Amino acid sequence: MSTLPNDLAAGQRGPADHTIREQIVSAANDHFAKYGYGKTTVSDLAREIGFSKAYIYKFFDSKQAIGEAICNQCLDKVLVSVTAAMEGAKSPTDKLRRMFRAIVAASAELFFSDRKLYDIAAYSVTEKWSSSSLYGDRIYTMLEQIVVEGRQAGEFERKTPLDETCRAITSAMQPFTNPVMLQYSLDGLPDASNEVIGLVLRSLAP
Repeated sequence: MSTLPNDLAAGQRGPADHTIREQIVSAANDHFAKYGYGKTTVSDLAREIGFSKAYIYKFFDSKQAIGEAICNQCLDKVLVSVTAAMEGAKSPTDKLRRMFRAIVAASAELFFSDRKLYDIAAYSVTEKWSSSSLYGDRIYTMLEQIVVEGRQAGEFERKTPLDETCRAITSAMQPFTNPVMLQYSLDGLPDASNEVIGLVLRSLAP
């Protein structure tokens, strides 16, 4: 699920040499995982890869652009997990439950398995990077489709405007889906998130 398969993502530029671009991202991924995004400079990455800083700027216009590329990879993995979890769902209710459980599980796994890369995702939310905005849009679109399916199937109420319903569900799940907030909710997982999902589903009943 690449973010922009036919065009350069935000902040990427220069020669369409994907091998070099991927080499820079891979090295940056390792460096950020070891030292953290905030403590790494483009000069650090250049020394790590063996390129000049000017050469890296031919492919990315800033450290943020490199961070965005890594963030896209991390968030795409979460989306892949969510899509896989929803396959075989027996109903819109089941699909919604599976969707949020998968988001919470994948996000928590990233937090525990690679904290410094998780921090990049959190940083992207705080700084409103396009990567996190696009991720949020995709999650919202998935949610909206499920709610529509639920209404058509007679499982969910139809009185509340669709956009209001989706915004309310998104807000209710923020402590468990937003990387910045999730780190303060980890002690309550999975019980707390499951309880909120259950509450949301009860509120959707016709």
